[in-house]
Amino acid sequence: MSDVSYPTSTPVLAVRDMVVFPGVVVPITVGRDMSVHLVQDAVESGEAITVATQRDMERDEITPSDLYEVGTLCKIHHMLQLPSNTLKIMVQGVERVRIGPFTQQEPYFRADVTPMPDQEGHDRVVEAMMHNVTQLLQRYGENLQGFPEELVTIALNLEDPNKLAYLLAFNLHFKLAERQALLEAEGARAKLDLLSEILTGEMELHQLGASIQSQVQTTLGKTQKEYFLREQLRAIQKELGESDERIAEVSELREKIDQAKLPPEVLKEAERELGRLEKLPPGAAEHTVIRTYLDWIIALPWARSTPDQLDIQRAREILDEDHYDLDLIKKRILEYLAVYKLKHERLGETSLRGPILCLVGPPGVGKTSLGQSIARALGRKFVRMSLGGMRDEAEIRGHRRTYIGALPGRLIQAISRSGSNNPVFMLDEIDKLGADFRGDPASALLEVLDPEQNRDFRDHYLDVPFDLSRVLFIATANVLDPVPPALRDRMEVLQLSGYTAEEKVAIAEQYLVPKQLKEHALAQRELKFTPEGLRALIADYTHEAGVRGLEREVASICRKVSVELTTGSQPRRGVLVTPARARQYLGKRRFYPEEAERPDLPGIVTGLAWTEAGGDILFIEATATPGTGQLRLTGKLGEVMKESAQAALSYVWSKAAFLGIPADFFGVSDVHLHVPAGAIPKDGPSAGIAMATAIASLASSRLVRAEIAMTGEITLRGRVLPVGGIKEKVLAARRAGIRTVILPRHNEPDLADIPGELLREMKLILVDTVDGALASALCPVPRRPRKRA
Repeated sequence: MSDVSYPTSTPVLAVRDMVVFPGVVVPITVGRDMSVHLVQDAVESGEAITVATQRDMERDEITPSDLYEVGTLCKIHHMLQLPSNTLKIMVQGVERVRIGPFTQQEPYFRADVTPMPDQEGHDRVVEAMMHNVTQLLQRYGENLQGFPEELVTIALNLEDPNKLAYLLAFNLHFKLAERQALLEAEGARAKLDLLSEILTGEMELHQLGASIQSQVQTTLGKTQKEYFLREQLRAIQKELGESDERIAEVSELREKIDQAKLPPEVLKEAERELGRLEKLPPGAAEHTVIRTYLDWIIALPWARSTPDQLDIQRAREILDEDHYDLDLIKKRILEYLAVYKLKHERLGETSLRGPILCLVGPPGVGKTSLGQSIARALGRKFVRMSLGGMRDEAEIRGHRRTYIGALPGRLIQAISRSGSNNPVFMLDEIDKLGADFRGDPASALLEVLDPEQNRDFRDHYLDVPFDLSRVLFIATANVLDPVPPALRDRMEVLQLSGYTAEEKVAIAEQYLVPKQLKEHALAQRELKFTPEGLRALIADYTHEAGVRGLEREVASICRKVSVELTTGSQPRRGVLVTPARARQYLGKRRFYPEEAERPDLPGIVTGLAWTEAGGDILFIEATATPGTGQLRLTGKLGEVMKESAQAALSYVWSKAAFLGIPADFFGVSDVHLHVPAGAIPKDGPSAGIAMATAIASLASSRLVRAEIAMTGEITLRGRVLPVGGIKEKVLAARRAGIRTVILPRHNEPDLADIPGELLREMKLILVDTVDGALASALCPVPRRPRKRA
């Protein structure tokens, strides 16, 4: 055993595809972060390191179990800093060591090491084995072209069998496992025996290869000759300065890949595909597939982004300039941008890890234009993708390249067209997604809209990660019910309600009319709209919660004025659109104001409903026929609405005595409940209170008060539960000429969303129970004339 002292604990440097032997000086390139940290600390402290070989050289993330147990204790002589944060070091092997146990894994490996000195004993058997190895080496060198002759000379002059084994293992092209086995072998005989076996195998393999090569050369046919002739022609063209199209194509692609600043994993895949393309002839089918793939990789904005303009005051001005009212929505958007600004300035974050905004509201209220305003406020590109009717998951994730005509998903395509990796991306109509045998697109969106996952989004076509964490996703929907719960959980819902008539007039004056005048090249003096004229358009020619239809009618009038202007029939002072002039341009009115029923019979009630297009009134009629207390329902009602009707009947029946209903009414009568507009499907629980009122009115022969409407869900105990769409329903009541509305008391917080002028005009009655609603809705029992004797 040697008397030299060695450290008992050292850092452990993992290397790939190489084995360091004692007494050998070898350069090592270090690229992993943990390895760079290890080398820097070792150079600074002057500490020796242990070099251990990695079992699987393809793995990047390793653990101690991925390393061989026997390594080499080394000294670092030189260190050179290279570009891209890599180091090149020169190390000298000192002694074999057995590694373990490991005492540290972060920030780099550290382990206890036990020296394994090589035995230097000589005997005649070892000398004979050394002689045999040198003879094999000489014969091996004679048959191998380019073999260094000085290696044989050095081997013949070595007297130490261990050094001979290490010299040949380091300089000859042995397999990694064979080199490691030579390092681990105990004793000179074991090393020389293994070395003889390896050299003999290498010689046999070389002789077999030479024999095959000889046979191939003798049977070289026309195709092989043409290949070699083409290669010679390419070399001649290169010398003459003439370009080869295939070489030029590969060179152009390689230059574009270098300029694209691809992430390491993407760069590795692109270079692999480029290597395959270089070997394929242009006529091969695979050639076009690989070329298309590389074009998509190069076109994506891996490192291209637009700088954010994080000026909150400017963002507020842009939102006010583009949209009327919507104060709560604007406030939430500004909060979102303010948080992002602080995280960007104080923490240096560039990813948007906040909630995904989902704008929910009727058509035409400004959901899409809000997304465009956010993009303008941030100075970002705006991308819109409509999800309506999408049923194939591959539309989101793309098709794998094994399919003919495969392409990336629409998500990656849209980002590629935008030319930026941080656009404002609007997922429009997210409630219109479908699903069939081709997959569920909503499930594919779960990863896209999750801030914790979307930084490594993998499109099936690209099969490399693309970072979506910097994209600002905004979703829109008309209703939230069809959106799957898991997808809804990833979004923050911002509700956009419909507009009142006054708000529509203001929007038309400030936004719609100037926009259409500009699009039709008309001056303001040539066409003006009076407020009364705009109200006539709203009431007589549109029936909507938003303003999209109103804008179409304004555009229609602009087109007719353009015809008058070009034909010379326009008045000199321009056109002033009044209600009469509007009817002259647009023809007969298409919609008539909804008017509530003026009940002249018991059992007629005006209810309130909410649809995707906004609020609407709903008439409910009840009549009695001879029977046994059965309930008959018509009007294309859904299951929930049918259950509400049954609950209403049961409650009124239980309160018959209190409501003054004849004791035998339900015993001899069936109740027929009908909701007009029978061709339109209807569902939901909010008509429960109106149904109960209709049945109570019918059974007690008491009329329902005129100019009153109601909404609310009921229970069998007579409680009134809250419902949605309060603002839209109150707007619908006002359009119908109703001034009194019965609402659930639990909906009192929703009154804050109703405009002040509407609250002043309307009388809103808040109730907790059905009894309270009936007391407000039903007229007193009419007096009956007294009988005279």
